Amino acid sequence: MEITWRGRSRSAAAPLALALVLLVTGCDDAPDDPAPKPSASSSSSSGAKSVARVCEKPAPGPAEAPGSAVTVDPAVAGDLAAKTRNSPAHTTFWLRPGKHRLESDRYSQVVPKEGNRYIGAPGAVLDGRGTNQYAFGGTARDVTISHLTVQNFAAPHDEGVVNHDSADGWVIEHATIRNNSGAGLMAGDRQEVRASCLRDNGQYGMNAYKGDGIINDLVVEGNEITGNNTGDWERERPGCGCTGGIKFWAVQGADVRGNWVHDNRGTGLWADTNNNDFLIENNVLESNDGAALIYETSYNAVVRKNTIRRNNWVEGRENTDGGDNFPYATVYISESGGEPRVEARTDRIEIYGNLLEDNWSGITLWENADRFCNSPANTSSGDCTLLVADTDRCARPGITRAPLYADCRWKTQRVDIHDNRFVLDKTVVECTDSCDRMALLANYGTYPDWSPYQGEKVAKAVTHLQDNRWHDNVYVGPWRFVAHDPSRVLDFEAWRAAPYRQDAGSTFRARGGD
Repeated sequence: MEITWRGRSRSAAAPLALALVLLVTGCDDAPDDPAPKPSASSSSSSGAKSVARVCEKPAPGPAEAPGSAVTVDPAVAGDLAAKTRNSPAHTTFWLRPGKHRLESDRYSQVVPKEGNRYIGAPGAVLDGRGTNQYAFGGTARDVTISHLTVQNFAAPHDEGVVNHDSADGWVIEHATIRNNSGAGLMAGDRQEVRASCLRDNGQYGMNAYKGDGIINDLVVEGNEITGNNTGDWERERPGCGCTGGIKFWAVQGADVRGNWVHDNRGTGLWADTNNNDFLIENNVLESNDGAALIYETSYNAVVRKNTIRRNNWVEGRENTDGGDNFPYATVYISESGGEPRVEARTDRIEIYGNLLEDNWSGITLWENADRFCNSPANTSSGDCTLLVADTDRCARPGITRAPLYADCRWKTQRVDIHDNRFVLDKTVVECTDSCDRMALLANYGTYPDWSPYQGEKVAKAVTHLQDNRWHDNVYVGPWRFVAHDPSRVLDFEAWRAAPYRQDAGSTFRARGGD
């Protein structure tokens, strides 16, 4: 992630019936545009504006072993791993009530075989006791883990406890993954995470990262994702960009629906580096210390009908108190945009039908003029855009000419922000300044000395030439607008007037009422 001038470094089935829901209010007057086609692994898009409180009352598993299931005894340490080794692929395991343990070696773990299913009885817990690093690992496909609590595992930084090796086709449902270090959960192709509680994990609730390539067709639906990054890694390693309720890396096709993402230390949902084709809808994103959503150096997304409230109070205030005039926002689009040449369900980033209420600022569209392929300022070290296969081509003299001049840079372009409702009461946020911004800007390019993007070229492009626009929104509260660079802070009329001409058809009420 980058939110300062120099940037930050890179780290490394049908919809479920949910018993208890948190009803939320969105923008009911927004038009219901046709939904993008679901991805190959998706069920139909749900229009319900509700989120499960699955951590408070997890759905219980079966009280008796399903037919032909292998029963696992909590009284025998290592019983689950041993029975997995000694059983064929496609075996179902039923874990009795109680606390299950692995052998005491820190590398002891369950290594499933293809198609295995692990089902917990009511009260079944797999406990790493702060000793074992991993719960479920290996490369077997199509494994299911359901109705099971996985806790107290000690995964190293940037590693995960469940699906440690990012195997493909896993289904995690009605599970509770809590109080682990590292990431509670990793992800592989076609993974589905449904109706589960990802809570109080040391680094991430889930780290959607596959070391040897991209992740395709990921579904994250109906989960509660809360209290993650207990290790406060952004303070431990300043600028690491290595936290979040969920972090996505190089994911091609993700449906993120109906989740309650709240009270995470840092960012709620963070897509970082060459993600594409995201549908983020009907979520409640609230009370995260940092931004609710960051979409960074990525492509093509729809963000719609979410309720986004009380986010970024901690990080926004800390950065502003430090004298930084950057418009830190609760939805942060950083060097990301719509790109028709990258195949997806949309060729834009469309943000519509959302309610944003009492956050530290609103939406910032940002592009760093110094961040491009081969630049030392590219904090996604070693990565290039999805438009350039050979990173070495992004050098002089070729980078000064088409097509490389455009294609070697991640561009904030084709972002369409419409039919949203932005509400701000500064007495609720407890701020007097800098928490009221909507922004479209870049920095003055200076680095490296061979950069073809020096000066105001990128600032002019992102502000005037790259088809970024706000329109038909409703603003309630003392909103201000930043254009071109952080020094240009505008009122609503100046934002709408030439040369910016933003928010056609929008309404603005500085105080009170609806």
